[in-house]
Amino acid sequence: MPASTRSTTTRTALLTAAESLLLTEGYEQVSVRAICAAAGANPAAVHYHFGSKDALVVALLEDRMGPHWADLLDSFDPTYARVADLIDLILEPFATIQSEPVGHLHLRLLARFVSTHPDAAWTRPWFRLDRWAQMLAQIVDDLDADDARRRWGLAFGLILDQFGGEHPVSPASVSALRGFVTAGLSASPAPPARTEESR
Repeated sequence: MPASTRSTTTRTALLTAAESLLLTEGYEQVSVRAICAAAGANPAAVHYHFGSKDALVVALLEDRMGPHWADLLDSFDPTYARVADLIDLILEPFATIQSEPVGHLHLRLLARFVSTHPDAAWTRPWFRLDRWAQMLAQIVDDLDADDARRRWGLAFGLILDQFGGEHPVSPASVSALRGFVTAGLSASPAPPARTEESR
């Protein structure tokens, strides 16, 4: 077997083993050694292929969840869109994913990982606030990119908290969440705070 094929096979085995362990035991309880052992790989394989356990989890979540948003995100044009359209782009896949047993476990892992690793090095556009902030700033008048990022940070925190729970979110709760997040992201930017010198 060529080295490149062997490398790809080992990487795939590590992702599969990590997925099985992380979804049943949780991030904190799973060691790099356990992942390598479950994959039948060298104890240093995770570090060789991913660099760290965190980077492995990022790769796993991006690989398993990214496709749900990739095409939607690529085809979305914020020029004539409303904030509600942008929210639907997120919530509809979340609702679909949570209806599948493994998908629900992925959402729970994502929610826990994001809450404990706020500075994780995401590589795909769906997982990066920059892309979402840019689109929101195009839709909401006078909203700058920094404020858009802050708003999305709060919105995604709330969305992940709801969908990362033990039980699936009901359609009525998804509708309420949609309205709440849409209102928060749509609000007119607050005027700049007045300093002592400007009073």
